[in-house]
Amino acid sequence: MPNKPATILVVDDVPANLGLLLDSLGKAGYRVLVAESGEGALEQVTHEVPDLILLDFMLPGWDGLEVCRRLKALPDCADLPVLFLSAVDEVADKVRALEAGAVDYVTKPIQPPEVLARVRTHLRLARLQRQLEEELEMRREAEEQLRDSLDRALMVIDAHGRLHFATRLASTLLAHYFPETPRGTVPPPLTYSIAGHPASPLPEGLETRILRQANATELGVLELVGHRVVGPSDLLPLGLTPREAEVLFWLSEGKTNAEVGVILGSARRTVEKHVEHILEKLSVENRNAAIRLALAQLGN
Repeated sequence: MPNKPATILVVDDVPANLGLLLDSLGKAGYRVLVAESGEGALEQVTHEVPDLILLDFMLPGWDGLEVCRRLKALPDCADLPVLFLSAVDEVADKVRALEAGAVDYVTKPIQPPEVLARVRTHLRLARLQRQLEEELEMRREAEEQLRDSLDRALMVIDAHGRLHFATRLASTLLAHYFPETPRGTVPPPLTYSIAGHPASPLPEGLETRILRQANATELGVLELVGHRVVGPSDLLPLGLTPREAEVLFWLSEGKTNAEVGVILGSARRTVEKHVEHILEKLSVENRNAAIRLALAQLGN
């Protein structure tokens, strides 16, 4: 099945410019939409979001800068490539266009080969960016699913003691037995163990099992074996997601939102949003009430 042609929105109030762009873009195989004002462009994107916009700098009513700012404020258009068209070749104008959210600037008189080359380049860049974002999201989801599905405390560590992956149970045991160790690192006793050095004393109640030793070229896999330690997974019966359970668990340990963010590697605002969802799901009015429910669930 052939690829769907990219859609280009041309925003210009000069008939000669519109005709030239419609002809050259159409012959190049693009689907072209037209708006003759900024207001028309905003109305157009409410019906259909194009793949790229060619935007005239000087327009009746809102100028191109204002139109670009308004477009970029729309969630569906935040990452939409906008190329300015202008007869003015001033550096200050180019800077203003880029600051408004444009990705490129084409100087009039319009040269179709230049416009087409820039359009192809930015469509390709936008496509690659979307693919990269989708791949990263898939990897994040896969990693989260892996963390949630494994009921063993497994860690992937290199020979220098850098932590590459840990299941949720392993993260809980690390925080319990080595509370002073910074996130993303491995305490010395475990580093020595995975690298094959003489074992250092471990906290009482914790044992390790080397599944694969680390060396200069290969990552090692270490399993932690400890006494039963209550953790975030014990809060899942409350109807929370694994991440929400982690947030509530650390709140029940007396951590602030900022401290929870550091522990989980999340922004403080993200933690605050999780707290809002937790309160809603638990049908409580404040975090103290949520913490009381958590402590009751954890048996404290």
